[in-house]
Amino acid sequence: MQRYTNTAREIWDMEESQSPRMGSVILGVDGGAGNTVCVCIPAAMPFADPLPVLSRAVAGCSNHNSVGEGRARETLERVMAQALLKARRRRSNVCAVCLAVAGVNHPIDQQRMLDWLRFALLNTQLTGQERFAVIHKILQQILMEASLFSREIFPSHVKLFVENDAVAALASGTMGKLHGCVLIAGTGTIAYGFTRDGREARAAGAGPVLGDWGSWTYEDQSWARIADLLPVVVESAEAGDEVANKILHNSVGELASSVKAVVERLELSGEDGKDPFPLVMVGKVLMANERWDIGKEVIDYVTKTYPGAYPIHPKVETAVGAALLAWNAVASELDDSPRTVA
Repeated sequence: MQRYTNTAREIWDMEESQSPRMGSVILGVDGGAGNTVCVCIPAAMPFADPLPVLSRAVAGCSNHNSVGEGRARETLERVMAQALLKARRRRSNVCAVCLAVAGVNHPIDQQRMLDWLRFALLNTQLTGQERFAVIHKILQQILMEASLFSREIFPSHVKLFVENDAVAALASGTMGKLHGCVLIAGTGTIAYGFTRDGREARAAGAGPVLGDWGSWTYEDQSWARIADLLPVVVESAEAGDEVANKILHNSVGELASSVKAVVERLELSGEDGKDPFPLVMVGKVLMANERWDIGKEVIDYVTKTYPGAYPIHPKVETAVGAALLAWNAVASELDDSPRTVA
């Protein structure tokens, strides 16, 4: 496993050398397969258009399934440090952090990330087997990277949240409210939904659906190839190529089927199938081309069965969705004292 570099530590050390601005802030992180983005927003945030973003930082991949836990954690720490530095804030200014990271597909994944942020070795809410797995993994990290585990990243007052990046993608279209379904089609494909009472379900492609946490991988290589070749396939389809048209029609069917599976499992459309719910569309595969609009085709396919589905194309990026998740979670706890957010 790759050892941590000093980059993040050096950035944290610069906290003492700058003159920080006042005001509590929230960090939202989108850790995808391609890169990792962190945004810093004011905690005393008015819901304006556009949303106020104090800073934005970008780093490499932070999917632990792709690059290993050591490198993933170093990337996450570095990008958060850079965002705070750009916003001229310190960790003491942070009131909440939401990490929305690809590869977080199981409660144990979430717990491991939280343990890394807070370094709490035991959690009484875990079963004995889960606790053993978490402790075993952390002990391995301690032995290999003892210097990292000798300190906390954030003070104890900071609220920490860890989600799959698809959850933040949904929040980017619903202003942080977890209700409805998101469809992501880019380097991977996933449909993910939430009910108002917190039930959730997911499906990938047209494969095994919902509740089987280990049956699929979001970064499906077949979808990565489709995404890369999409311009060529669309161009061929527009020129009348039957094979290309069949590929696109099949892709629409698979994507729509994954959405419908989530909607059915969660009963998002109500008993009569007509209740309204947001369908958030994210990813370059769903972007419109001159004559082939896969996103529109998927929406048409879904609304034939569920007419209450209304599409949302987010105006903000997924990292902002992560920040909004954290903001909604702590908004009731924020005091009413004046804050400087400039």
